[in-house]
Amino acid sequence: MADQTHIEWCDSTFNPWIGCTKVSPACDHCYAAVSTPARTCNIAWGAGQPRRRTSPANWKLPLRWNARPFLECPACHWRGEAKGAHWGGTGCPRCSGQPQPARRRVFCASLADVFDNEVDPQWRAALFALIQATPNLDWLLLTKRIGNAHQMIGESLIRIAGGTDLLPSWPWPNVWLGATIATQAEADRDIPKLLAVPAAVRFLSMEPLLGSVDMSGALLEAVPRSEWIGDPPATLQRREAPGTPLRRRLPGIDWVIVGGESGPNARPMHPDWARSLRDQCAAARVPFLFKQWGEWAPFERPRGFDWKHPGGDFATWDGEKFRPFYPNLHELVSMRRIGKKAAGRMLDGQEHSEFPA
Repeated sequence: MADQTHIEWCDSTFNPWIGCTKVSPACDHCYAAVSTPARTCNIAWGAGQPRRRTSPANWKLPLRWNARPFLECPACHWRGEAKGAHWGGTGCPRCSGQPQPARRRVFCASLADVFDNEVDPQWRAALFALIQATPNLDWLLLTKRIGNAHQMIGESLIRIAGGTDLLPSWPWPNVWLGATIATQAEADRDIPKLLAVPAAVRFLSMEPLLGSVDMSGALLEAVPRSEWIGDPPATLQRREAPGTPLRRRLPGIDWVIVGGESGPNARPMHPDWARSLRDQCAAARVPFLFKQWGEWAPFERPRGFDWKHPGGDFATWDGEKFRPFYPNLHELVSMRRIGKKAAGRMLDGQEHSEFPA
């Protein structure tokens, strides 16, 4: 519902409707349920609660976006609409670079779930008709109900066809399909479901990350040299040692987003959880985007720090969970609540902002 957004991995947000039901530990402190639109429209979250379709004017926004040229600066990575001098003119509004044509990334739906069982199937079909009518936009469909996606996409295509045999072909090149993964249990359950749905781009949003997740089995597979046909592609050219099977990306996982939780009740994210996913993606050559630490950031203890009277909000990892700060655990990893803006998005001193090619 916004031409611009502060979400680091998209350019705009569009909500065809508002409302949802909490179905995951990641939903415990849902920002959408207490958002201004939800409160203004008196929309209640939960099973059996009506979803509110947004206005016809809001549904026209993607059509306008689709008709407007969009740019990205290769020097500073500024992204925005081509307005005035920026379009083939004086250059980037932030630096001396020359912006190039790009595709607007639209996150749908930030205040709902496209594959929510409570949504009228006609609304979903109307959304897919809108996506079909806006081929210049990349639609990022992120869901906590990836198990519904295959069937509901098919039903929507049938409704678009209007009962004829001329079903739209699938997958569409402008649809990126993503699943929210917060824990190992969700990864084991939902990544295979995501891989089973045809999509031009498949991605994982691991925010809020609530535990350590090993997804190397979904990212890598061994490929013996005897199975190569012709010259190996670029992803197969690295060998650890003679005779070692090569590792390559599995077709399907094209992008991983990782982030900690924000908001008043945010839970800390252990730095090693994020580091592990960064390293797994690097090994599999999968683009990795570290979105944020959230409310809590790793605490680097200054010399002379008073462990008896630390002040502020701290949490310490005791090996199994985060607990309120306790002086005798000062040798373990501690996190400090400093707010989302102050915590930033640097992981080990580096910003990770990779996107699928």
